[in-house]
Amino acid sequence: MFSGILLPVTTPYDPVSGEIAPVSFRENLRRWLQQPIDGIVLFGSTGEGVLLEEEEKLRLVGFARDLVPPDVPLVAGVSGESTRTAARQLNRLAEAGADAALLHPPAYFGALLAPAALRDYYLGVAEAARVPLIVYHIPKYTHVVLEPGLIGEVVRHPRVAAVKDSSGDVKRLADYTVACGRHAALLVGSGALLYTALELGAVGGVLALGLLAPGDCARILQYYREGESRRAGELQERLAPVHREIVAAYGAPGVKAALDLLGYTGGAPRPPLRPLPEKERRKVARVLVQAELLPG
Repeated sequence: MFSGILLPVTTPYDPVSGEIAPVSFRENLRRWLQQPIDGIVLFGSTGEGVLLEEEEKLRLVGFARDLVPPDVPLVAGVSGESTRTAARQLNRLAEAGADAALLHPPAYFGALLAPAALRDYYLGVAEAARVPLIVYHIPKYTHVVLEPGLIGEVVRHPRVAAVKDSSGDVKRLADYTVACGRHAALLVGSGALLYTALELGAVGGVLALGLLAPGDCARILQYYREGESRRAGELQERLAPVHREIVAAYGAPGVKAALDLLGYTGGAPRPPLRPLPEKERRKVARVLVQAELLPG
């Protein structure tokens, strides 16, 4: 169910009211679905999931479900600090049409949570879940590290289908490959490491880079599967700065600025996030030009 290139789509807002913008959301989604992609992820870090209200998430899942074909997984990000809250939100999103859920660890009490508590959190949500679960490791934002041993325990639950690692740590990716074994798919979250992750045993990625270069990301995967390592490596080398200097450096505001330049609706992020200043927007444009994603 989870392999290939999955796109963690952004959430556009009305520039006046700040409410979600369904028309722009659907227009963007239609364009991405015309590309050779393998799944759609809503409400991840790039989608500003933690800044969305639950009712907004339910509406957006409904809008996406109308467009996303049944054979393309539609994954919804879940934000819940308690096991109870996360499980309830997950099942509401499933009822609205999500095929699976992406769940980051609880962050507020993260420094106090022993590995056993994190294990129980994921297993408790998985036990209550009505759809498959993707474990989301994103220490940059949660400041919670999921050790390989913990991953090895969690993925043995039958409803834990995959792990997304956005740490950017190659050694951890390798350790996660062993931890997942045959129990769960491993997906990389760093667009700069797609080819490396495939070599280490990942089956694809949930890539914000894919929002900006969906066809190129799909070609890296294709070249790898066909044994064209040189072509895959060259393409990865050209795209890696886009991840490092836009996605990793600026997060959702940077991705949205890049989308504006590429003819999508990016727009402003939701406060307290702020749009990129003009100097940084010019840098984003230069990076896109150098990566041959934007005319010079």
